[in-house]
Amino acid sequence: MTLFLVLLACAAALIIVGSVVDGMLYLVSVGVIVLVVAGVYLLVRSMARSRRGSAD
Repeated sequence: MTLFLVLLACAAALIIVGSVVDGMLYLVSVGVIVLVVAGVYLLVRSMARSRRGSAD
């Protein structure tokens, strides 16, 4: 869960800096990519937990 929160904070910081600073629009796209990666990580982790819990 810590990795997810770190990725989420990094994505938010990149998106904010990219949208505020002129000429740094590429940071917005990198922030969105990091946000998607964090979402996929959370999804994979929750699926792995649900499979592990149902195997009892």
